[in-house]
Amino acid sequence: MKTHFISLFLLFLVTIQSQTKLLSWNLENFGKSKSDQEIAFIANTIKGYDIVTIQEVVAGNGGAQAVARLADELNRKGAKWDYRISDPTTSSAYKTERYAFLWKTNTVKLKGKPWLEQKYQLEIDREPYFATFEIKGKAITLVTFHAITKSKQPETEIKYFKLLPQEYPNLNLIFVGDFNCPQSHTVFNPLKKMGYAPILENQKTSLKLKHKGENYLASEFDNMFYKISTIKHIKSDAILFYQKFISLKEARKVSDHIPIWFEFSLN
Repeated sequence: MKTHFISLFLLFLVTIQSQTKLLSWNLENFGKSKSDQEIAFIANTIKGYDIVTIQEVVAGNGGAQAVARLADELNRKGAKWDYRISDPTTSSAYKTERYAFLWKTNTVKLKGKPWLEQKYQLEIDREPYFATFEIKGKAITLVTFHAITKSKQPETEIKYFKLLPQEYPNLNLIFVGDFNCPQSHTVFNPLKKMGYAPILENQKTSLKLKHKGENYLASEFDNMFYKISTIKHIKSDAILFYQKFISLKEARKVSDHIPIWFEFSLN
């Protein structure tokens, strides 16, 4: 009986250790305008995750520095973090930005060099940023993305995502970010038919300018799409960080989006 208990306990430990927590956050205009207090708040919000991806890092002065400030703050909280920042996206017609990845070096390992997608950079204003991570000997490739705004029809960009699994047939892709489009939109149907599923349904992730009663959220924009056959969904949710602020106006100084997260294991 004692041996059986020890075996179950060891199995539990292995299961816990094999789980990875991924967080994505569109941090509005993430750059030098973020105060030290806001950086500290963001660090406290994301410190419990293994990999973090950020959209809307300022392309000009202050964006890369803000990511470095955030990594420095995270490194004071008991775990060692590393990070990579993309080059500015190549858009000239719209707002160019950077992306960032941050990760705990004791749980995941970066494989190779992250890259901005080149093939569809003319069709996609802010081309997605790829990074491959090794977790317990298995690999995933995160594709982080910030679509054009809803008024500019983000589905005209998202339609190219169905081609990416063919472009990278040997990579285990997770599409993540701010799509400015709900997962129920038909543009995601080709990915779903290929076996990809969203981590959230009917979860609004952008903040209203003004709230009505307890209704603070506006649109269902942020999500992640993972391949059911290669990735096991354990838990996923959004973080209602605005509840920690005295007003919506104060919360929106951090961002106009809430973070989303996905806990998974690799099959």
